[in-house]
Amino acid sequence: MAIGYVYKEVVPCTAMVVVEFSNVVVSILYKAASTKGLSYYVFIAYIYALGTFIFLPLAYLFNRKTVLPPSKFPLISRICLLGLIGYLGLVCSYKGIELGSPTLASAISNLTPVFTFILAVLFRMEKVAFRSASTQAKIIGTIVSISGAFVIIFYKGPKVISSPTGTSSSVSLQRHLGSSQSNWIIGGLLEIAAYLLFSFWYIIQAQVMKIYPEEIVVSFFYNLSVTLISLLACLLAEPNLSSWRLPSSVAVVAVLYSGVLGSSFSSAVHTWGVRLKGPVFVAIFRPTSIVIAVVMSAIFLGEAMYLGSVIGAVILITGLYAVLWGKAKEEEMTDDDSGSSTLGSVSGGTVPLLQSHKVEQM
Repeated sequence: MAIGYVYKEVVPCTAMVVVEFSNVVVSILYKAASTKGLSYYVFIAYIYALGTFIFLPLAYLFNRKTVLPPSKFPLISRICLLGLIGYLGLVCSYKGIELGSPTLASAISNLTPVFTFILAVLFRMEKVAFRSASTQAKIIGTIVSISGAFVIIFYKGPKVISSPTGTSSSVSLQRHLGSSQSNWIIGGLLEIAAYLLFSFWYIIQAQVMKIYPEEIVVSFFYNLSVTLISLLACLLAEPNLSSWRLPSSVAVVAVLYSGVLGSSFSSAVHTWGVRLKGPVFVAIFRPTSIVIAVVMSAIFLGEAMYLGSVIGAVILITGLYAVLWGKAKEEEMTDDDSGSSTLGSVSGGTVPLLQSHKVEQM
């Protein structure tokens, strides 16, 4: 009895918080490595090449009896499109972190379920009944969340929490990482573009999983496609081979950590969490990344917390939970009507609206 409770309740909660912590660490490591000269083109290429090598033996071990994906154009084209959209989203996200901050990226990432809901409605994958309380909650929550994101981007405000200045190295790093108002706005807009692309990624992922429902094999081919695309982009954007060298020990740690824990670990845990507890449960933990990012950025990057980020985050999270409430009510209504919940089921043809994506997951 106690063991069952721990497995079903304690372990999933702990795992979700650990994943959010890991994702924030990826953002902070990249931010620190970028100040040492690490290009985001090279960073993406390295971490996805590492992820490909990790998923290759896993795909063999866990799917030895599974046939390889059928060589059909609909599947191959969608996996290639997954790789392209994922790569473009990663470029926007890491450039946004470079211009802004990990805290900014963590706040904007909460728009993912909102964007996915909008896209699902546009692609007629989500039913909208305007007189339904759940639909009204989702629409109002969507508007509120987007408003909160724009508050974070366009209103920085005074400092609420000053950065630690106990050491000269912390002061130096803070000056180096300090973002001007224009960079902050551009970084925020890039993060919005990134998470809009990631929402498109969820839509296409749902179609891929309908055709070939093998998560590990699909993850391997996705990582492989991103690796090939990123290598080509690196050759065009970074023709000088010296830029492929990792310029510091921080860059080496960032690549190794992001390749192993940032993408592979997060992807596996989120897949397990959705299967065990459902997509709503996984999405509920997204706002914890803001708190983690604020604390860790202040400690390790010497960043300050601004009033605009606090106000915008509160507005955004309020809207997010309105969307989550609407989805939960919709699940209850579906269960009552049909006796089986199909929300968030890829095999049932429904988009995983509330899955959490991270720079580091793809």
